Amino acid sequence: MKLPELQSGTLVRRYKRFLADIIDAQGKTLTIHCPNTGAMTGCAEPGSKVYYSRSDNEKRKYPHTLEFVESAHGLVGVNTGRANRLVEDALGRGIITELGCWSAEQIQAEAAIPSGAGRFDFLLSQGQENIFVEVKSVTLHVEDGLGAFPDAISTRALKHVEALQMLVDQGARGLLLFCVQHLGIQRVMPASHIDREYADALRAAADRGVEIFAYGCQTDLLNMSLSHRIPFDFDRSFH
Repeated sequence: MKLPELQSGTLVRRYKRFLADIIDAQGKTLTIHCPNTGAMTGCAEPGSKVYYSRSDNEKRKYPHTLEFVESAHGLVGVNTGRANRLVEDALGRGIITELGCWSAEQIQAEAAIPSGAGRFDFLLSQGQENIFVEVKSVTLHVEDGLGAFPDAISTRALKHVEALQMLVDQGARGLLLFCVQHLGIQRVMPASHIDREYADALRAAADRGVEIFAYGCQTDLLNMSLSHRIPFDFDRSFH
């Protein structure tokens, strides 16, 4: 996936969830859009080097968008809106081996949950086979290359897990895919220390057939792609 042209700067602060102040290369302070609703723990430290893009949309109040932050443990893609695009690109190229290769006609984005309670990120359809896929972006580094999700209590994420489990109970195939945009993370677990209810629901869903995978990314700041599977488990002691 080709990235927009990026510029570098220094983070001053992230605030009001969707805003960040940075200092650009010319020393000017800019207020830019921060496309991340999470806590961004460990990847919103003042003084961090950042990379941002600029939109050509003249109607935007804040034309610049925060894309990457250099954290203490590696480069982090903080634009959670890119996670779905990374996964869709990977589906088309057969990178996610557990799912295989899918054409654009077989991939439906923002598919309605059959119960009517919201939407899944993707519905993959081929003949009689239907696979519901929910994507979550991982940016929280806990320790020693270990990442976790979520970085804040998330009722929305919990509802997605429960909906996937319901569909699997009915005989469908449901898959939760953690898109790890933090290049310093080599393995992933649920953040039970942050959201115990979500972690418990995720374990119950896995026990009842919901498939859970984590995939890491690679980028040269010109292009970015989902590139390799990362171990997922419920125990922080795994390696």
